[in-house]
Amino acid sequence: MSRNFGLGSRDMSKAAQFALNNTVQASGMGFSHAAETGRNFAQFAAFARENGVKQMEYVSRELVIEYGQQLADRVSNHEIGQGHAQNAVSAINTVMRVATQGAWQRVSPTRECGIDQRSAIRETPPTGFDRALLERGVAALNERGVAIADLARELGLRSKEASLLNAHAALREAVSRGAVTITDGTKGGRSREIPLTSARQIAVLERAAAAQGAARAVMPADQNWKSWRENGLREIRETLQQHGVSRLHDLRSAYACDRYQQITGYAPPILGGQAPRDIDREARLQIAGELGHGRISITNSYLGSNA
Repeated sequence: MSRNFGLGSRDMSKAAQFALNNTVQASGMGFSHAAETGRNFAQFAAFARENGVKQMEYVSRELVIEYGQQLADRVSNHEIGQGHAQNAVSAINTVMRVATQGAWQRVSPTRECGIDQRSAIRETPPTGFDRALLERGVAALNERGVAIADLARELGLRSKEASLLNAHAALREAVSRGAVTITDGTKGGRSREIPLTSARQIAVLERAAAAQGAARAVMPADQNWKSWRENGLREIRETLQQHGVSRLHDLRSAYACDRYQQITGYAPPILGGQAPRDIDREARLQIAGELGHGRISITNSYLGSNA
């Protein structure tokens, strides 16, 4: 049986480009669009190979969704744009539809992969808000996994920030100053300060420091960010999903909800609260800064809207 649906190459990326070139001739797809779609599919093909899939015939919706969820995490970490991530998933759909002659069942970048619009307003409480639920998931993780999840939930760190954190230095700063400065892995390299408001946060930093050991960061010393993101971090995300926590990013949302209640004395809008507008705005400004965002409007995706 021929590989890659007989598209002219045993290599998935090349077969995809052949299919797209044929589509250009048959349907009028622009050459630049075909080239961009091919580049996006090539990145997916590399991911597929790492997961043991080397032929289009074995590409499943589940594999594409898993890839899309990784892209969603990268969007949350501000490594790539939301539009780029959605286009990447759309490229896979395009190639697979052509390769299967229309039999491919489309994967939704938003609904199934969680690649949200940046201006989206949160409509459901974050799954990580329920600490009992989170603890069941955390119990299935190793030490580093626990540290990553806890740092997201209790300090609001992005997964990259948590991974690159020197927990020993952060713990010393927390004890001496009552705050932690986050520098590595931040959006645009802009450092920010997170206030320590509970003993729980100190305990999280202590556990993270123990997990880090002699390494320079919570992330294992023998891995770079890319390999850690695609392996260890992926395993953490999948384990939490199995226990009801949909995304690591939801743990940041849970942190934001906690902080909103601490600052305002009201539950956040997503949990039914309705703080006075001036109090709501001041809290959102504070929380946006703690999360590493420059715009107050982004807090709608964490807290819901107070409209």
